[in-house]
Amino acid sequence: MAPRAILFDLDGTLVDSADDIGAALTAALADADVPPPTGALVRSWVGGGATDLVRKAIAHLAPAAPPTINERVLARFYVHYRARPIGATALYPGLAPVLDRLADAGRALAVLSNKPHDLTVTIAHALLGAWPFAVIAGARPGHPLKPDPEPALIVAAELGVPPEACALVGDAVSDLACARAAGMMAVAVTWGYRPRAELVAAMPALLVDDPAELQALAF
Repeated sequence: MAPRAILFDLDGTLVDSADDIGAALTAALADADVPPPTGALVRSWVGGGATDLVRKAIAHLAPAAPPTINERVLARFYVHYRARPIGATALYPGLAPVLDRLADAGRALAVLSNKPHDLTVTIAHALLGAWPFAVIAGARPGHPLKPDPEPALIVAAELGVPPEACALVGDAVSDLACARAAGMMAVAVTWGYRPRAELVAAMPALLVDDPAELQALAF
């Protein structure tokens, strides 16, 4: 049976935001005299939230730095990222007609991201405003991040759709784990930031290599 609601991860799933995240991270690291990461490293670190991103960057680029540097860099990252959240960030090619089809089929659409809620809303409103996303949810204080199922279950409740009638689409194993723990259909896309082999090993219910294949969720 096709899902009644589809929850989409944001970064690496709906939008390619790695360049803007990387620019903000590079600027924040420079403020702390830490050398810049490569674009490939940034892409490999995205997905677990900003705290995780900064932790990985410091561990890789400045492993001898005192622990307090993480908080400093994280604070500066938010300053730089909020100043320019949508420079190079764009919807992945091929997704627009898919979102049209899913909306026309009456699927309830939502965004569920580990990105801070205000930034998630800003980016979603700018790039996804053409589609009827009923819920846009980012990370909020006091609530866990994916892979914990709580945020997915909250979104399902807000949509008024039982978890078993939802699909969660993402580009990371954490998205798939969240979906399974919430009792949702786990859908993996391979155009994001994680290696395809990693997603295959996680055994999603549906593995998607081309955006057009997501139209299967409309039937």
